[in-house]
Amino acid sequence: MLDVIIVGGGPAGMSAALTLGRAHRTVLLLDSGQGRNAPADAVHNFLTHDGTPPQVLRDLGHENLRQYPTVRSVATAATSVRRLGDDHFEVRLEDGALHESRRLLLATGLRDELPDVQGVDVLWGKSAFHCPYCHGFEASGSRIAVLGAAPERVRLALHLSRFTDDIALCTGGASLEPVMQSVLEANGVAVRCAPVARLEHEDTRLRRIVFDDGTSLDRDAVFIKTTLHQRSDFAERLGCADFPDGCVEVNEFAQTSVPGVYAAGDMARRATVPIPLAAVVAAAASGTVAGSVIDQDLVSADFKLPNPFASGRA
Repeated sequence: MLDVIIVGGGPAGMSAALTLGRAHRTVLLLDSGQGRNAPADAVHNFLTHDGTPPQVLRDLGHENLRQYPTVRSVATAATSVRRLGDDHFEVRLEDGALHESRRLLLATGLRDELPDVQGVDVLWGKSAFHCPYCHGFEASGSRIAVLGAAPERVRLALHLSRFTDDIALCTGGASLEPVMQSVLEANGVAVRCAPVARLEHEDTRLRRIVFDDGTSLDRDAVFIKTTLHQRSDFAERLGCADFPDGCVEVNEFAQTSVPGVYAAGDMARRATVPIPLAAVVAAAASGTVAGSVIDQDLVSADFKLPNPFASGRA
């Protein structure tokens, strides 16, 4: 039986595998290759890897893992997971193969459901973005739009007014409170309330936003809000507690509510964190924490020692 099966080969899963491999733990890492940031040109805000293409970073991760003989990485997805008892999990792969482990780490990530706006799918990750920390700097000085009228969209438009002098909030047909509209305009944010008909583009580059009333607004970048979904339902099948937004609940040690099941990356968050931290470096850090805690959990089990992290379970 393996020590750990890790489902998900993104930054969180690979970082956990690295930590566990360095502790001589037997690990099976399952990488479906479906990275959330695959459409993006580059990873940013990751010290020493700022500007690295997502696939290059993934390849470098697997290259690092090949140094550790107890870590096996397989380019496949899991189709089912089961908890057979204390210290006993079973994972079935796409080819039907079954593998068993003492601990299970879920790092399957989230997927983005894009808003129903014509053209956004072509632009996603190229000139349609969701995160100012991931892509805002690259849009500096360009003509930026923010779609939406919710308070967090207003906040984002004001935030991005520091990045450019040409920014607009496109509410999609919703009206704003006069006070809020005045705040936006006083800070150089134009407001367009007409519903958005489509995003016109050349290849993957935004050229203009066309509104239902026939008017248009030339833009170079647009910030949208996506709806987040779990990429897999394994946590739900295992009975892990979650939040109303669908994120799996973990404590500061990546422990879920189910003994032996851990979760890392943007699929999971603590109760004190209001939204998933959708940053590659944050996912990698959470994987390192998970790997360390899992190793200590196994040390406790192997030598019948108290588990220093047992009281912190979510």
